[in-house]
Amino acid sequence: MIQYIVGVSLLLVSLIITVESRELADDVLKLPSQVSQFIHGDEKKDVDSVGTRWAVLIAGSSGYWNYRHQADVCHAYQIMKKGGLKDENIIIFMYDDIAFNEENPRQGVIINNPRGEDVYAGVPKDYTGDQVTVGNFLAVLLGNKTALTGGSGKVVDSGPDDRIFVYYTDHGGPGVLGMPNNPYLYADDLIDTLKQKHASGTYKSLVFYLEACESGSIFEGLLPKGLNIYATTASNAEESSWGTYCPGEYPSPPPEYETCLGDLYSIAWMEDSDIHNLQTETLKQQYHLVKDRTINQNTAYGSHVMQYGDTDLNKEQLFLYIGSNPANDNFSFIEENRLPSSSRAVNQRDADLLHFWHKVCITFSFFLFLLLLLL
Repeated sequence: MIQYIVGVSLLLVSLIITVESRELADDVLKLPSQVSQFIHGDEKKDVDSVGTRWAVLIAGSSGYWNYRHQADVCHAYQIMKKGGLKDENIIIFMYDDIAFNEENPRQGVIINNPRGEDVYAGVPKDYTGDQVTVGNFLAVLLGNKTALTGGSGKVVDSGPDDRIFVYYTDHGGPGVLGMPNNPYLYADDLIDTLKQKHASGTYKSLVFYLEACESGSIFEGLLPKGLNIYATTASNAEESSWGTYCPGEYPSPPPEYETCLGDLYSIAWMEDSDIHNLQTETLKQQYHLVKDRTINQNTAYGSHVMQYGDTDLNKEQLFLYIGSNPANDNFSFIEENRLPSSSRAVNQRDADLLHFWHKVCITFSFFLFLLLLLL
C-alpha cells in the first residue's frame, strides 16, 4: 500500500515538473518580435495610449532632374503609413511635378529603387507647387495655421506627450537648404523655430533626419542640447551628400530612366526601415547602419553621417517616431545584418548634370542612327 502511494506521488510530481517546464519554455522560447516585449513589458500599448506620432516630410526641390528628392519623400510616407501613422498626422511638402512629368517613363508612378515599386500611390498632397515655402514649412512645425499660405492647412498640432519626426531632403550648402520657391531655408531660422517649438512645450521629443550637401552645417555648433531633439545628417559640415541608383552606376535604375532614383543616406535609413521590426531597433542602431552604408566602404563615393543634439535619445526605439510595419514583427535588427552598399554613387551636385548628359547621349545616338540609315 505504501509503495502504491509513493508511486502515485512520484507520478504526480513528475507531471507537475513537466507542466512547469512547458510553461517556462513558453516564457523563454519566443519569436524575435516577442523578446523586447518579454523584457520591457507591453511597451507599445503604453506608448500608443499616451501621445501621438507626427511626421513632416519635405522635398525642397523641383524639376525632373531632381526626381530622387520627391521619390525619397514618397517612400518615407509609405513607411509611416505602414507603420500605423494616420494621414492626419503626416504632412507632406513636395512640388509634385514628377509623377506626370512628360519625361517620366512610367506616368503616374514614382519609384525609389531599381525594383520599381510605386511609392507615389496614396501620398497626400498637403503643400505642392508654390506652396512649398520656408514660411509654410516653419508654420507647420510651430502649429501656426494663421501663418500658412495655401495648402491643406494641416500643421503639427502636437501636445506635450507627442513625438515628432521631420525628414528633409534636397540640395544644400554651408548653413543653407534649398527650396523650390524663394527664399531658401537658413540654419539660424530653422534652429530658432525649433527653439520656439520647444519653448511652447508641445512635444516630448523630436527626431530630424536631413539629406543635403553640407547638411552637418545646419546643426553643428547651432543645435543646443536640452531641446529634446536628436538630429542626423547625410554629411558633415564640409562635404557633399550622394545620389544613388543612378544611370550608368551599379545598381542602376531601369534602362528607361535617365535620372537618379534616390539619395544614399535616405535610401539607407528607409531600406533598413522597410525590412526590420522597428519596435526592437533603436535610433542608435539605425544611425550606425546608415553611417556604415553611406560611407560606402570608405571610397570617394560616400559621406560621413553625423548626429547632433540630445544624442541620448538615440537609445529609443524607432517605432516611437515612425511606427513599425506589422509584417516585419519577426525580423528584428541584428548588428551583422548589413544592407549592401552601392559600389558607386553620384555627388548630389553632379546628379543633375548626369541626367542631362544621358539625355544628350541618347539624342546623339538617335541622330547617329538616322545618319547611318541615310548613308
